[in-house]
Amino acid sequence: MSEAAALEQLTAELKAIRHDVEYIKEHMVDVDMILTKGEEKRLEESLSEYRQGKAVRLEDFEKEMGR
Repeated sequence: MSEAAALEQLTAELKAIRHDVEYIKEHMVDVDMILTKGEEKRLEESLSEYRQGKAVRLEDFEKEMGR
């Protein structure tokens, strides 16, 4: 393979990689948005407690504390 052909092939491969990277960046999930099983369970417990009136919103708590 000539140097020009090798350079052309390398350029094409880099363009394909760039395209793949852009696709991945557009479709990747924010890892901070994924809950572990434990976090998911605690969230459900917290929401249940709130619905039952056993908990208060942070904003309400801060108002009570005068913040």
